Amino acid sequence: MNKLKVAIYCRLSEEDRNKESEDDDSNSIQNQKSMLNKYALEQGWEIFKVYSDDDYTGSDRRRPEFNNLLHDAKAQKFNIVLCKTQSRFTRELELVEKYIHGLFPIWGIRFVSVVDNADTANKGNKKSRQINGLVNEWYLEDMSENIKSVLIDRRKNGFHIGAFALYGYKKDPDMKGHLIIDEEAAKVVREVFTLFSNGYGKTAIARILNERGIPNPTEYKRLHGLRFKAPKTRNSTLWSYYAIADMLINEIYIGNMVQGKYGSVSYKTKQNKPRPKSQWYIVEGTHEAIIDRELWDRVQLLIVQKAKPFTIGQIGLFARKTRCMYCGYIMRSSKNRGKHYLRCSSRFKSKEACIGSFVSVDKLEQVVIEELNRLSKEYLDNSELEKNVVFNNDFKEKQDYLKEEIATYQRKIMEYTKGIRELYLDKVKGILSQQDYLDLSNDFSVQKRRLEKLVEDKQKQLDTLKKKMMTQDNRKKLIEQYTNLEHLDRFTVEKLIDYIDIGKRNTETKELPIEIHWNF
Repeated sequence: MNKLKVAIYCRLSEEDRNKESEDDDSNSIQNQKSMLNKYALEQGWEIFKVYSDDDYTGSDRRRPEFNNLLHDAKAQKFNIVLCKTQSRFTRELELVEKYIHGLFPIWGIRFVSVVDNADTANKGNKKSRQINGLVNEWYLEDMSENIKSVLIDRRKNGFHIGAFALYGYKKDPDMKGHLIIDEEAAKVVREVFTLFSNGYGKTAIARILNERGIPNPTEYKRLHGLRFKAPKTRNSTLWSYYAIADMLINEIYIGNMVQGKYGSVSYKTKQNKPRPKSQWYIVEGTHEAIIDRELWDRVQLLIVQKAKPFTIGQIGLFARKTRCMYCGYIMRSSKNRGKHYLRCSSRFKSKEACIGSFVSVDKLEQVVIEELNRLSKEYLDNSELEKNVVFNNDFKEKQDYLKEEIATYQRKIMEYTKGIRELYLDKVKGILSQQDYLDLSNDFSVQKRRLEKLVEDKQKQLDTLKKKMMTQDNRKKLIEQYTNLEHLDRFTVEKLIDYIDIGKRNTETKELPIEIHWNF
């Protein structure tokens, strides 16, 4: 008889100071591995792989090893997932229901956690697993609110909150939450403001700093031993237009503490979104200023005077669709003598940054139309269109996955409905107190409504996907729609083009390299 294969999953949520380097496992992770290895051997299971996430919370869905485990589970590479506790796997009730009670049984995966005795092979402790999930969910929510209230209070009082101080400052070792000037970087900040006040543009200032080899803020932190990853490309270490632009309007440089520009979407995700300025936390005079008020006011006046809003207020024809073929940067638009152009912005940061790409919008529009007409002629004139035009072919797989998710959620809805009835019977039998019954039944009802909303959302996605599949099945009409065009519009560009790589014109052949990546 073949041995059951087990996947061990370990997680530690906070940084362990016993680690000698970032790449080492923490002591807690090592202890988890040791305990789970021993348990697996005692059960006679074969260890398939140990998945380990260090420095990640139980609500972080982007955990790399967690997602690797789910990928391998779907491929049915093992039979059992083994954790120390259910909360090591996840603290979210939604994921408990989706994977432990939903997809794992479909994939033939058993879930076992040692300390809290959760085991999907034991049908009798399902309520226990659901209650564990609820408790973990409450823990996350309470912890998030407590931390948020403390941070808000400190921000309102002008204390700096964050892993790193703004470029030009450093954290005061004698006073937590206070900033002091980092003179080495502050000299660069003063120079940036002075250059701009003397008429230099933001790109020109970036180029001056790059030519002198002055590292940008991110690279400066890394060079001074702060925990930053090594840059992937040379461009990652260079000053840019946007770095200068952000610096010139940051009030922290005049001694005001400005925080809360971005806010968390939910305690369940690390995703942030911009907040309106009215919700920022601004406290004046919290630390020594690098820029005096006179220079600051002069710079702010120049910024207002130099602002040039678009005259027609419309998005460019190829906006965010064109990339430099050499450095991969999104190309920026410019206008000269009434004509619009696209050019690589990194070329202006430093001579070595990129050889630069350049094209007029009119020329690019002409090339796209010619290529589209060529495709039309090539494919519409023969009956092999369906064989030659390669459209996205993952619609069917997405459709099956959505149907699987909807079915899983519907089963969970039925289980919650049944669970609410069983809770009532437990209350009648005296197993549950009145308050416990009210708390649990309320939470079950909330989760049931949440799942019903998920089913509704997934059904909408499925309907949209079906429409796309109908479009895919009618490929010939899609191409015919855009045959013999004379001009492009933004809608057509969005529908047909994924992105376009632009190169630099060859001085000898006069050829301009252009690669169009279609959506079909």
